[in-house]
Amino acid sequence: MSTVPLDLARRQFLNRMTTGLTGVALARLLGADLLGAPAPSPHFAPKAKQVLQIFCPGGASHLDLWDHKPLLEKFDGTPMPGGETEVTFQGKNGNLMKSPWPFAPAGRSGKMISTLLPHLAGHVDDMAFVHSMTSRTNTHGPGCIAMNTGFTREGFPSAGSWVSYGLGSLNENLPTFVAIQDLRGEPPNGKANWGNGFIPAQHQAVTLAAHQPLRNLARPAEISDTEETGTREFLRGINAEHAAAHPGNDELRARMAAYELAAKMQLTAPAVSDLSREPAHVHALYGTDDPNSLKAAYARNCLLARRLLEQGVRYVSLYCASRASAVDGLLNWDAHKTLRADYDRHGPIFDQPTAALLTDLKQRGLLADTLVLWCTEFGRMPTHQEGTAGRDHNPDAFTTWLMGAGVKGGVSHGATDDFGRRSVQEVATVYDFYATVLHLLGLDHEKLTYYHNGSNRRLTDVHGHVLERLLA
Repeated sequence: MSTVPLDLARRQFLNRMTTGLTGVALARLLGADLLGAPAPSPHFAPKAKQVLQIFCPGGASHLDLWDHKPLLEKFDGTPMPGGETEVTFQGKNGNLMKSPWPFAPAGRSGKMISTLLPHLAGHVDDMAFVHSMTSRTNTHGPGCIAMNTGFTREGFPSAGSWVSYGLGSLNENLPTFVAIQDLRGEPPNGKANWGNGFIPAQHQAVTLAAHQPLRNLARPAEISDTEETGTREFLRGINAEHAAAHPGNDELRARMAAYELAAKMQLTAPAVSDLSREPAHVHALYGTDDPNSLKAAYARNCLLARRLLEQGVRYVSLYCASRASAVDGLLNWDAHKTLRADYDRHGPIFDQPTAALLTDLKQRGLLADTLVLWCTEFGRMPTHQEGTAGRDHNPDAFTTWLMGAGVKGGVSHGATDDFGRRSVQEVATVYDFYATVLHLLGLDHEKLTYYHNGSNRRLTDVHGHVLERLLA
């Protein structure tokens, strides 16, 4: 018979029971976050389950890629009507300047596309173009994060983070959101383009690339499986106790989720990142062994993007180019001075690998569930900068396009004026763009909210309309 006083034994029992139930409750409450299980269901039946976002930093010129302007060719070398004294981001502008690359009809639709992109031209019948996009800034850093978050200031969640928060993961062994950086470096404003802002930290992207595998993933050889498993179990227990004592600590929750995910990724991620498993004809399709080292590196990133989508990564951001350098247009699409030389360099890097990725997704049936987006931060002027053969920034007109699940191919929304200077028909904003993206994912952009600083914040702020013409 126990010699412990009855009241003390009862207190010990209640204390231990409470501690135990706290751990059970914590595991139940945090389980979905820690294990990457799905969040609540979409608001309505989705057309798409995954997103591939291809981003070309530097303000890729709509007038030299996607937006054909016959009058720009006709009046090449003459003053732009009404713009003779216009001053833009880097100063005065000269006369109208036609594209150095002729446009040609492509696909069954006969869509006019720049001959700079012969491989991508083969996909125009599956693309839905937004030719009337506008930005609220003419500066690269704010422009990039505006296109990724809806805001020109840092500190707001990226679109991929919102989708992660709204829909959760499609797999238990890989991140929900991955950002694939170009070999040349991060885009303008860097990690703010894929950050979580004020929503829980586990929704930020994991960054990796074919040339930059996930660091610290392999277990040191001197540590046995048993030792690692025991250590992980011990950490899980003390983390759970600490989390119970500090409720609402998102950083701790994210750290715990990262540890759980890292353990699973030790087996999964190396296999997904191992491009040598792909047959030779796939590597040839993408151009992974191209003598142009920058093209080959981007091609390998494109192939990695397909492998991540194939394994159920919810949102993949793929970058083609990086932040600006001391030489305009060297590392990204910012062709202020030498448009032809710059785009003759960037076009081939971008064209074949991207077209191969779209072809591969289509052949494998992945476009049935994957929504593809092409983005840049703003467009370029139809004139040349005074004293140069390049184009200045133009936030008043640029092009984006969508393709894949739920998208009606071969259509265009909106238009710019005769010279491509301003969006004039069915003018679109980043809020409209992401209202449409979320709609295709089964999310109402007005209902996907997160309470922060007294407001229910949204990816689309207080704006946004679904671009119905783009929907299948």
